[in-house]
Amino acid sequence: VQLQASGGGLVQAGGSLRLSCAASGYGFSNNAVGWFRQAPGKEREFVSAISFNGGMTDYRDTVKGRFSISRDNAKEMVYLQMNSLRPEDTAIYYCAAVYAPHNIVVVTTGEYVDWGQGTEVTVSS
Repeated sequence: VQLQASGGGLVQAGGSLRLSCAASGYGFSNNAVGWFRQAPGKEREFVSAISFNGGMTDYRDTVKGRFSISRDNAKEMVYLQMNSLRPEDTAIYYCAAVYAPHNIVVVTTGEYVDWGQGTEVTVSS
């Protein structure tokens, strides 16, 4: 599965962005998908994940209540709606996918097989 993330940009604190992850290739609807981010000088960290059919989702604690993940398998898209953005949300955001046709979420970096190129999010204070 090939992935392409988009939707990043510069936004003021308190603002919103919607990231999109466009997939191509056979079998996307059987993939679990995750969003990760990496800030300068820091390790890549889990942000959110969604199961193959959207039935399960998960979020890191610091984004719960502010971020929302969703997917449209017919369009081969996954979205990350980010509200109430904070300067500490500044990072490059990546989407990733792994074959997992079960109602599970995958939250660890090493379990993902396919990665998009990243989209940069900058939140100014």
